[in-house]
Amino acid sequence: MSITRRNLLIGAALAASPTAHAQQNTSALMPVTAHRNSFKSGGKSIAVETFHSPGASPRPAILMLHGADGLGGNAQYRQGARAVAAAGFQVHLVHYLDRTGERRASFSTLFQNFMPWMSTVQDALAFAAAHPGADGSRIGIVGISLGAALGLAVASTDPRVKALVNYFGPLPQGAVATTSRLPPTLVLHGSADPIVPVANAYAVEALLRQQNVPHEVKVYPGQGHGFRGAAEEDATRRSLAFLQRHLAGSHAATGSGPLPVDG
Repeated sequence: MSITRRNLLIGAALAASPTAHAQQNTSALMPVTAHRNSFKSGGKSIAVETFHSPGASPRPAILMLHGADGLGGNAQYRQGARAVAAAGFQVHLVHYLDRTGERRASFSTLFQNFMPWMSTVQDALAFAAAHPGADGSRIGIVGISLGAALGLAVASTDPRVKALVNYFGPLPQGAVATTSRLPPTLVLHGSADPIVPVANAYAVEALLRQQNVPHEVKVYPGQGHGFRGAAEEDATRRSLAFLQRHLAGSHAATGSGPLPVDG
């Protein structure tokens, strides 16, 4: 599965994605604990931040895959991880750029690095499945922008992924096998996205229809590469409801708080 040159425009857009300004969460503090862990992938040590709230175990596990801007200056990814954890999930925020030694995804090396990042996400699935308190049979991915592209590529061939939330990610042509089958998928995109055009959301939708996969697609009028205001709140509600429905059933509590909206 090679990444073709047809993806150059998408790659350039991802690499140019600006670092989000962290929004301050003024809501009540969520009873979520965070731990820093690591696992090996391709001979490299990959950092992962694990978030969980008190409650019964085992519980569904979520890999959160950040955007091309990385984790250096974007507090929203950690806020999003806490929001999902507060809803009854064990969340692993994966520093997949550690595999290639980068703080941000670089356009000049994006395509040669995509496959190593995919391999790291697959290793992260094994890490999550074996983590104490996790139910290895119920693992989902929440991907943002570049992270969503990686989520699509990995979930298309790895049956361990039982649910996928795609925040304004591109469809990585050449990395999603035509014979693959995606898990239940939620696609969230802005109609005015200048980084990853909304046509990508419709392309993912067409693939999901073709595969007869349970899916939801929500395109927010006027929203760009990131959601604001009512769109942000609606995306958070949809994401948590989707994960609860496909991974947790009646076992997860209702959570609140912002999920990542840039990347």
